[in-house]
Amino acid sequence: MTDPQTSSDRAPDERIICALDVPTTAEAAALAERIGDAIGFYKVGLQLFAVDGMALARELKAQGRKIFLDWKLHDIGATVEKATANLAGADCDLLTVHARPQVMAAAARGAAGSKMKVLGVTVLTSLTAEDLSADDHSLSPADLVERRVRQALEAGIDGVVSSPHEAARARALAVEAGRPDFLIVTPGVRPVGAALDDQARAATPEAALQAGATHLVIGRPITASSDPRAGAQQIAQQIALI
Repeated sequence: MTDPQTSSDRAPDERIICALDVPTTAEAAALAERIGDAIGFYKVGLQLFAVDGMALARELKAQGRKIFLDWKLHDIGATVEKATANLAGADCDLLTVHARPQVMAAAARGAAGSKMKVLGVTVLTSLTAEDLSADDHSLSPADLVERRVRQALEAGIDGVVSSPHEAARARALAVEAGRPDFLIVTPGVRPVGAALDDQARAATPEAALQAGATHLVIGRPITASSDPRAGAQQIAQQIALI
């Protein structure tokens, strides 16, 4: 087996999206530098949005990385459409919006003609059935995800964000709808032995991909490692044959 500390001639596995969930853009940039060519896709979330995350996104894009803006847009249709169009013009690769029919349809219009893909966030991976009940939802997480996947397909967006537990059903619905290209991006991915932290519906990288996920969002198992580059390479090795 290749030593995860050594360099590889292979391009980074872009199914792995590293979540840069750190307080500042300076810390995020330093972390990306430590990881080097072991990761080709980065998530810039709300924490960094609040401290000029777009500047970081542009910097990483200039280095040849792909960018996932996990900003979960949710507003009236016109506002979502215009915001999405602006972000598409910034050459970002993935953008999240809340999986509400009007929001997703507006984002689809905003991204039209661009390379940026829009994802609908179905049910957060930190939520349990009890959490949904407390929020006046009568559906289970799995049933609510299914409803929102169907709505995402009807809205014409490019994919969804769901936990690995719902990936198989989301994949089946996409195939039934004639959308084999439909993206299923899964947070809540934890290698064997890693702490679950605040993830209630998690799975290993292998299990998530086998269930139908196209991309894995992985944060602390990489970023909190004493050697983030080696941590990323180890996960890439684990999924190399899937």
